Amino acid sequence: MSIVLGPFQYGKAETRLVRIRRDTPRHGITDLNVSIALQGDFAAAYLEGDQRTVLPTDTQKNTAYVWAKKMDPDPIEAYGLSLARHFVDDVEPVSGARIEIQRYDWTRVPVDGSDHDHTFVRSGQEVRTAAVTVEPSAFHVVQGFTDLIVLKSTGSHFKDFLVDGYTTLQPTDDRIMATSLTARWRLTDPAADVDWNAMYAGVKTVMLETYATLDSYALQQTLWHMARAAMEAYPAIAEMRLEAPNKHHFLVDFSRFDESNENEVFHADDRPYGLIHASAVRDDAAPAGAAWSAYTGLV
Repeated sequence: MSIVLGPFQYGKAETRLVRIRRDTPRHGITDLNVSIALQGDFAAAYLEGDQRTVLPTDTQKNTAYVWAKKMDPDPIEAYGLSLARHFVDDVEPVSGARIEIQRYDWTRVPVDGSDHDHTFVRSGQEVRTAAVTVEPSAFHVVQGFTDLIVLKSTGSHFKDFLVDGYTTLQPTDDRIMATSLTARWRLTDPAADVDWNAMYAGVKTVMLETYATLDSYALQQTLWHMARAAMEAYPAIAEMRLEAPNKHHFLVDFSRFDESNENEVFHADDRPYGLIHASAVRDDAAPAGAAWSAYTGLV
């Protein structure tokens, strides 16, 4: 009995790319996770380690990026068809290509009754949270949310930072700023008739409007202004704490492909990431007690 090579394919899985359309002041966003699988004359690679017909998976990743610049990847079906046809028609050993695409939808942040031009919230949005602590002398209600994913495609800087011998990051006056925000705010001895749903919606609205409209020089600065704006709008809040991982979007280097990339196509990198914590508290606020610190993870 002989053993023969069975069916096979290979490719690049989960290329995360974000395409920003900047042809008008009102930006557009298409956020994709692209997986590629190629079929063709690759048996020698499996049987003998002969790579002469193998298109590297890194090349496939780069092609997905460039194709997102060459054509608008919305709709994703047209983008996928064009990308697959390129591999089959232009890469000689390839006889078949399968492109799987996940699209993450975003909606615009409303500011002053209209949609903002370049700030977005991931559809599906956040998980609302609440915690109630009753103690002998007081009680606390903590409202909040996790996983509120927001992105602004301009209006964010990062420069003039501390530099040492290991620093490689370049300063910038125009970057994507995105995060998955966790926020919690504490009310001490709240009124019995407080409208919790209205307060939650109002606090979130104030924070998102601040995120959208602030000319940001750091995520730290943005978090502080978001917390302060919410507390100014809602005097019942004694304290607010925020946690924000910096969801990095790195501009793809197109110079190797003889193409320009004017802040349009980005690699969405999930890790490692900066993790920023911030808090704001009223001078006259009652102490939170151990329960609050344990709940928020901050002391």
